[in-house]
Amino acid sequence: MPQKIFIWVAHPRETSFCSALADAYQAGAEERGANIRRIELHAMRFALDFEGYGKDMPALEPDLLTWQEAITWADHLLIVHPYWWGSMPAQAKAVLNRALIPGFGFRYHKRGVFWDKLLTGRTADAIITSDTPPWYDTLVYRKPGRRVLRNQVLGFCGIKMRKLVQLGTVKTADEAKRARWIARAREMGRSAAL
Repeated sequence: MPQKIFIWVAHPRETSFCSALADAYQAGAEERGANIRRIELHAMRFALDFEGYGKDMPALEPDLLTWQEAITWADHLLIVHPYWWGSMPAQAKAVLNRALIPGFGFRYHKRGVFWDKLLTGRTADAIITSDTPPWYDTLVYRKPGRRVLRNQVLGFCGIKMRKLVQLGTVKTADEAKRARWIARAREMGRSAAL
């Protein structure tokens, strides 16, 4: 059965290098017969206000429900986002806050501090673009964006990270380097479809 892959381009702008990387990944996966669903953050409409989890949480808007449905459908996810202030853009984080909620992504036990990981069985890749050199982010900042996405977002919900790459420095990359990154994304997509 073909691999079902959900691609989330978590960049708030319609045209970005993140979109080009997602295009390449998608092309590679489709070459190997994968079925793709794709959602672009820039096209999602939902309230950014969030007061925390509880009984009075607002109902999810259609775009957030569609995002949840894509994760439920998928065997594998790709998240592509820029690295802004050590994390993903605020709008992307708002999607996680609003849609990766108790009862969907996880369920706390009634007693104690443990939880059930409700999205177990899925895998993910992530591509993060940055102007911070990845080596500097690793040595000086200790890769906070990568750690949070792997452990405290996806891992917390039971999604196992397969490949997590940070590409940079984007602002100084020439066309040849960008082409190599595009080729790498395409190969990641081909690998994900197996």
